[in-house]
Amino acid sequence: MIHATEVLGAETFDSAGNLVGRVKEMFIVPDEQPNRVGRLMLARGKYRPIVARYDQIGSVSPGEVRLSTDESALELYQPNEGWLAMQKDLLDQQIIDTNGRKVVRVNDVDLADQRTNGNTELRVTQVDVGLTGAVGRLLHGIVPPSAIRRVQEKLPQRTIRWDFVNIIEPDPLRRVKLRLTSERLAELHPADIADIMEELSPDERQSIVATLDEETAAEAIAELDERLQTQVVEKLDPERAADIIEEMNPDEAADLIQNLEPETSREVLEEMDTREAADVEALLNFSPDTAGGMMTTEIVVVGEDATRGEVIDHIRFHEIPPDELDDIVLINREAKLAGTVPVGRLLLAATDQRMAELAFEPLLSVSPHTKDKDVFEIFDKYNLRGLVVVNEENYPIGAITVDDVVSRMLAKL
Repeated sequence: MIHATEVLGAETFDSAGNLVGRVKEMFIVPDEQPNRVGRLMLARGKYRPIVARYDQIGSVSPGEVRLSTDESALELYQPNEGWLAMQKDLLDQQIIDTNGRKVVRVNDVDLADQRTNGNTELRVTQVDVGLTGAVGRLLHGIVPPSAIRRVQEKLPQRTIRWDFVNIIEPDPLRRVKLRLTSERLAELHPADIADIMEELSPDERQSIVATLDEETAAEAIAELDERLQTQVVEKLDPERAADIIEEMNPDEAADLIQNLEPETSREVLEEMDTREAADVEALLNFSPDTAGGMMTTEIVVVGEDATRGEVIDHIRFHEIPPDELDDIVLINREAKLAGTVPVGRLLLAATDQRMAELAFEPLLSVSPHTKDKDVFEIFDKYNLRGLVVVNEENYPIGAITVDDVVSRMLAKL
């Protein structure tokens, strides 16, 4: 293994033993190989830098590089935004450790040197985010590499495997050119992504949102506090913001849109799907500290005479997501609230059992104007997971879930 800091600044000689220059920068070329050092940029005094490709490198050791070709075969350096620069883009930069679910700073990069077709390829194996890399950087150029290594051997290591690294790239054009994968980041729990975003600058937060699909971005933004939610969405173009907000639960979407600047709110609602925009606008009519302001309109409603088997078929046919299945809402022939069935009871019931027989007792509901304090008391008294909200005619118009209650109570602390 060799460290990037041991290669940067190294004297470089061609196949005839002539000094070509010193390594000024190392580039990973993601389009060719995502973990290979594809180019070395060599500085040569007042002359334009030249570049050695990975297949022109004969050997690499701390402080020295030997090429397998003559200097005449090397090309002049041409800037390429699609290349990832070791010194500029990695060293001292913040990255996301997707395995540790946190933001860290890179002190050094560890490289494996392997022989390929008579040449030496440098492959990035891990990044050093601990004391060993920091000490190496501090002593680089002052103490011989061998002495630095002896000191580092006595220090605890803290590294991250390269395939767990997600690079934060604020520049949209550059981010596209580098084609840096966001698969690992998207696999994290939205709450972990939100924690990571809170550690970043505004531009870096936007770069994270830009790499995520709409559903993941919606879940992550929903986990941010209101101030950061507003900052993130205000900086998105209305179409992208609408696509993300459409993936949120209506109550989360309404809370977010309510906090935006009036002009931004109007533009986002205009870009949203008509039905989903209507659901959100309906919720905006209620004060945030009422049941209407807490509820979601995404509820499962079935007739009280339906059987357990029919309801299961209904859920499967409509592909209803699990987060809407805390309670099944029952209505009578006049479409008025007749009860609720916890999903646990539904699973344990016989196929031909009627829903009315499984209903939770007592029959509970609140109006959309009920104060949140009263809602909290009902949840606590009856140990509920959900509570139906009804209008003046006793028609179900939404439901409050226990996570809505917890979130609202935490916000009041």
